[in-house]
Amino acid sequence: MSFVVREYLQPHFNSPFHFHDAYELIMIPKSQGKLYAGTKVLNFTDGEVFLFGPGLAHCFLNDRSFKETGETAHAIVIFFKEDFLGDSFFENAELVNVRSLLQASSMGIKLNSIDSELAVSFHRITQSKGMEALLLLLQMLHRLSGLHEHLVSIDSVIPKVRHDRTDAERLEKVIRYIIDNFKDEPDSKEAASIACMNEAAFCRYFKRRTEKTFSQFVNYVRVTHATNLLSKENWTIAGICYECGYKNISYFNRQFKSIIGVTPLEYRSVHRGAAETLLEEVV
Repeated sequence: MSFVVREYLQPHFNSPFHFHDAYELIMIPKSQGKLYAGTKVLNFTDGEVFLFGPGLAHCFLNDRSFKETGETAHAIVIFFKEDFLGDSFFENAELVNVRSLLQASSMGIKLNSIDSELAVSFHRITQSKGMEALLLLLQMLHRLSGLHEHLVSIDSVIPKVRHDRTDAERLEKVIRYIIDNFKDEPDSKEAASIACMNEAAFCRYFKRRTEKTFSQFVNYVRVTHATNLLSKENWTIAGICYECGYKNISYFNRQFKSIIGVTPLEYRSVHRGAAETLLEEVV
């Protein structure tokens, strides 16, 4: 087949930080956690759709709280290359919106709303073959390209650093360590040990790969988690502060405003009840 459809049902997502030479179209029917893509971290949850262009490194990591529920993580993934229908297929005038969609996916794309028609197509394509599956994929790309008002770039620029597979595996171990431990106190020395590097070399390496210092990245993950809690939970600001690993409310407020641009209370007033959990171009 000129494209590949895979369905994953796992206790939790265990795919490493990775990239492909193909496009990757994903729906998450069931799962919650953090997505690291390019240089960004964002929350993901049930029903969301993503499109990654070739070469964009990424990984989905479940939060500890999801793992503790015992629920099964579920993803439907479609891999396809730009020339899977011929070298110039997407150059056709009728496909200008799809072509623009594919070009934009170099920075990663998230569909910022739940689309029931697209969700049905994802499930149908897992049971389809041949021409039926091909037509479904084209319909899905057409549908997605028509939802441009709800599409958001994950990263604001194409990442400067491209990873080789060995480097991606090393970085994924460190990212996993941070996401598993951000509620506690992730330690740069421990992270350096995980990366098999001395601390000074690791700090230079991490900044070069993520465009953030280790402490900046930890704060970014914590604040990302806080946005999710602020929009979905009735907890107090203090409760969210401590749940995200902060011990000082004033420091939490400063970090939140520095990254998001508004205070936690202001964020909650705008996003209360909304499904939006994405951090857009905030650093």
